Order: sequence, then C-alpha cells, then structure tokens
Amino acid sequence: MTNTKSLSVAHATVVAPPAPVRGLLPQIREEWQAKKLIKRVSKLLDVDPSSACQRLLNASVHDLREKIHIAGLDIAAEAAKQNKLPTAATIEDLEHYGTMNVIHLAYHMGLLTRPAWRRLLRAYDIRKDLEHEDDEYEANEADCLYVFQPCIEDVLSKDPIQVIRVIDIKEIVEQSEPSTLTKLAMEDFEHAPAPRQKDIWRYLTSVTLDPKRPDIVRQNSYRALKGMRELAQRDVLIEVAKDFVKRIGRKQPSQLDFQVAFAAGVLPYLKKLQITAFFEDYATQFKKMSPHWSQYGSHGSLLRGLDEVGGLRHCPEELLEGFVEWLILCYIGEPGGYGRGLNRPVFYSDVGAPICVRLLSTSRVDESMIERLRGSKSSIKAACANKHVARRLEAIIDIVGT
Repeated sequence: MTNTKSLSVAHATVVAPPAPVRGLLPQIREEWQAKKLIKRVSKLLDVDPSSACQRLLNASVHDLREKIHIAGLDIAAEAAKQNKLPTAATIEDLEHYGTMNVIHLAYHMGLLTRPAWRRLLRAYDIRKDLEHEDDEYEANEADCLYVFQPCIEDVLSKDPIQVIRVIDIKEIVEQSEPSTLTKLAMEDFEHAPAPRQKDIWRYLTSVTLDPKRPDIVRQNSYRALKGMRELAQRDVLIEVAKDFVKRIGRKQPSQLDFQVAFAAGVLPYLKKLQITAFFEDYATQFKKMSPHWSQYGSHGSLLRGLDEVGGLRHCPEELLEGFVEWLILCYIGEPGGYGRGLNRPVFYSDVGAPICVRLLSTSRVDESMIERLRGSKSSIKAACANKHVARRLEAIIDIVGT
C-alpha cells in the first residue's frame, strides 16, 4: 500500500513553471519596484510559489490601504457606514481592517471595479487555501496566475487616485468672471468615488439655486453641472434627485428649479405630477403666444426657456402633440412675396425658427408624428398648400429623420 504521507510530501516539492506569471511582474509600479518586491517574489516563485502568492497579495492589500487613505478618510468613513463595514474614520481604523474588509471598502469607494473586486476576493480565497494546507498542497501555475493577475493588473500597476475635492470645484466656480471646468477637473470628477461626486453635485446645485450668491458664481456653477452631467454615476444622480425633490416639496417647480434639475441630470427622477404641472403651465403660455411670424420679438424668451429645460425630452405624452404643432407652424411660416418681403417666398419668425427646429430635432418627435400632424391639423395642412412653405416642412422631416 502506498504511503499517503510520502505522496503529500512528494507533491509539495513540485514547483509549477512560473514563466507566464513572470511576464506580469514588470507591470508593477516603480514605487513597489524600489521596495525590491519583484526580486523577493521572483526568487520565491522558483522554490515556494505558495509564499510568493501570499506575499504579493499582502502587498496589494497594503497598497489598497494607502490608496484608501490618499482618496480621503471622509469618503472611506461614508462608504464604510453605508455598506455596514467597520468604522474607517482614522488611519488607526484602517490599520485594524482585515484583508477582506480592505478589498470591500476599496470597491465601495470606487477604487476597484466590480470585476476587479470579485477577482481579488477569489485570489484571497486561494491564498487562504495555500496558507492552511502548507504541508499538503503547493501552488501550481494556475493558482499563481489567479493571484498574480488581479493583484498586479488591478492594484499594484495602478497609481493612487488623487480624488477631486469640493474645495477644488469652489476655486473654479467662485470667480469674479466666467469660468469653466478644466479637462483635468472633468476627468478627476468622472473617476471620483460616489460619495465625493455626491458632495460636489450637492454643492453645485445648492449654489446655482441660491439667490444670495453672486450671479456670476451661480452661472459658473450651472455651467459646471451641465458639463459634468454625463460623467456622474447613476446612483449619485438618484441620491441627489431625492434631495432635490425634498427641497421643492409639494410646490410646482419654477423655471429655475427645472433648469437646474435638467443641468444636474436629475429631471427624470422628479415626481411625474410635478413634471406634468410644469409642462401644462408651459402649454398655457404657448397657447397665449401666436406662432405667427409677426410675433418674432416675443418668441425668443419663450422658446429659450423651454430649450433650457431639455426641450420636449421629458414632456408628458398627452401634451407633446400640442407643442409640436406650435413649433412646426412657427418654423414653416406662411406664404410671403409681398410688401417689404417681395423677394422672400416665405415669411417666418427669424428668432423662433432656429430654436424650433433644434427643439424638434432633439425631442422624441419622429417623421411619422409630423406626417400624421400634416394630415390631421388643418392649420398645418392649410399652410402647406403653398409649395414654398411645404418645402420647409419637408426640411423638418429630413432633420428629424437624421
């Protein structure tokens, strides 16, 4: 009968070929290269791959601790609280964090992607197996790859993130002249953890809505919101939208409320009744204002106000056709060729027409709706009896179609 113990010992002396693993080592940052980590791990790969795996994982966890500190203890404390992790408000707290909690906290702070987080947890499971079975099992090449890849590619090869702070945004927007966010500030915001994005978003919306602030600062904040709208995380927008809804309360949102909600990307999250009430009020204003070209002097403010809240993107379905009919009539105009416009075949609102076509082209309007209105609305049908006016309607259809 074969001796089981002899087999275990014999198996433990087998060292897996480390060549594919060695190819990952040069990716480690110079900071860690200077600590001679590579040399020590490289030597261990030849004689004790299990220890090499454990040492590399320990290094990556130490690196994550430092990155958490650099990112900001305020973010760490908030992320720990929200995800029911141990307190992480001080450096001492972090020092007492176990390996798994460090990995969890780094993920919830946005320092690790979800795939990287899952890979590191698998690497940690492998390390625990190797740690508890030293006399029975030695890491093979597959184990080394499973540990080395996430530790190096997701942690040790990546620089710490200098997380943008609220004060950095304040310095940009609180100027005595028009200012915009730099490309670097936009990139820093995009990669900032959710808690920091949330703080910045709340600051900018608060400043934009504050009538006590200088107009130039409010305008700068408004531009910053619009510029970063596509970069904010979805969960951040949902949280900020809750604050916004609470701030508005039960009242009907004002024009400014809607403008800021649109700029901040939270308009879709407002209560449906409030959105409907706002557009109903706007529909009343449109009914009072004629789309006739002779009213061009009044078209600008009305249409720009609608444009500044995202146009018809969030308009309730039951009100949409009424707006579209008005915009079409304003754009296509009426037959000209008389008076001072003898050489002008169509009279239309020079002020309103460009905004009308922009509103139509950036809304949910499509060719089929315009064709349906041409056939069902007598006002549009009558205007399009003239070939020059009809060509302007075709122009709208072409623009909407593309």
